[in-house]
Amino acid sequence: MTPPPAPPSYDESDPFDLPDWLGECEVTWEAERGLTRGHRVAGVLMASGHDALACDLLAVDDAYPEPIASDTARVRAHQLWQHGEVLLATDGDRMVLAVPGSRIDTETALEAVGRLARAVGARPGSYAVRLRVD
Repeated sequence: MTPPPAPPSYDESDPFDLPDWLGECEVTWEAERGLTRGHRVAGVLMASGHDALACDLLAVDDAYPEPIASDTARVRAHQLWQHGEVLLATDGDRMVLAVPGSRIDTETALEAVGRLARAVGARPGSYAVRLRVD
């Protein structure tokens, strides 16, 4: 019997490697669908005059029927969240904001995007979140 594949580890990223406009412009994170459908919400970061940047929210504690993140990624997400930060990672060509929990709710989405804004040095109030209703 073949063991199940290892859950994704998600490569941690540095906010300083992100495009400068994330810290300089009015930015909106927009969900591509509602928050009620699982542990990952696909979205994009947008600012006038710049190409959109894929950015998903990922609740790292969902473990059924299989874990969706490695133990290392889960622990790191919890550590950073405890200290007022968010785990910035990559999954292929998509940026991921990894947060504790098994589902993304409105409060978590707002907090995660706010923590990203602080990480890139954005001015207070320069980020907005646009959610979708399912």
